Amino acid sequence: MHDTDEPGEGHNSIPKGWMLFFFGVIIWLVWYIVSFTPAISGWSFYKDFEKEMAKAAPAASESAATPDKYSGDSKAIAEGKEIYGTNCAACHMADASGGIGPNLTGTLKYGSTRSDLYESVANGRPNGMPPFMQQLGKDRIYKVTAFLETLKK
Repeated sequence: MHDTDEPGEGHNSIPKGWMLFFFGVIIWLVWYIVSFTPAISGWSFYKDFEKEMAKAAPAASESAATPDKYSGDSKAIAEGKEIYGTNCAACHMADASGGIGPNLTGTLKYGSTRSDLYESVANGRPNGMPPFMQQLGKDRIYKVTAFLETLKK
């Protein structure tokens, strides 16, 4: 009935390389699921992330710990005024009386201490104040903070 002269594929086996690859992928998949499923292995990216953040926390607190580095240094205050004019005056006006941003010569919503000013400039504040740490760096922010401190006196 089924005897034809056409060649048949029914008795051919899969090449051994393909079989090894197939079973290798299955074994790797089982290992991956067992290793990285939190319900099975207990592994969590969040635990690793929290450990890294805990290591980085002392470095971050040290960077904000010395905003009084240039306090009273007239040369640094002059540089801070130039930096302020280039980066801050567009929103806070050249005399810091406020425009789009708040008046910097009075009491500020997030605090007027050196460390508060540093934190505001470096990391920004909600509803409009962008962070300037990437643009300016710590040293230049310290100088801007020293300049802003002179505006309150």
